[in-house]
Amino acid sequence: MKGTENFERIIENYLMSRAAEDELFALRFNNPTKTIDKCITYIINQVYKSGCSGFPDDEIYSMAVHYYDEDVEVGNPIHCHVIVNQPVELTEEEKVEARQNAIRQYQGEELRKLQDRHKPRTATKPNIQEVQQPSLFDLGL
Repeated sequence: MKGTENFERIIENYLMSRAAEDELFALRFNNPTKTIDKCITYIINQVYKSGCSGFPDDEIYSMAVHYYDEDVEVGNPIHCHVIVNQPVELTEEEKVEARQNAIRQYQGEELRKLQDRHKPRTATKPNIQEVQQPSLFDLGL
């Protein structure tokens, strides 16, 4: 699962649990004009405007709640990659795909090593500069 998808899932789970505990928030959360995609776009735009790269979880959650509580300008979607500080649970398919990619990468590296071993090496002369030592005659004594 990509980081941005995981971010969306974490925000959505938080909002759903909050809606289960708070009846007033549940009414706003079930508003058909507000969607989780627009909420994520709103959060990303707010983070972008701030110029900061990292935020505490509570601050991001409060932005999500603010989106549902108020009539806010969402902004345009921003193409970015979001990294979350919570562990990502991979599906079995994603684990198999990651393993296959790792094996392919390892095989490619080993093949390159074998091919480099059989390449003729060109001898290069070390770049040595001669140091001129002054003689007694050069000193003008």
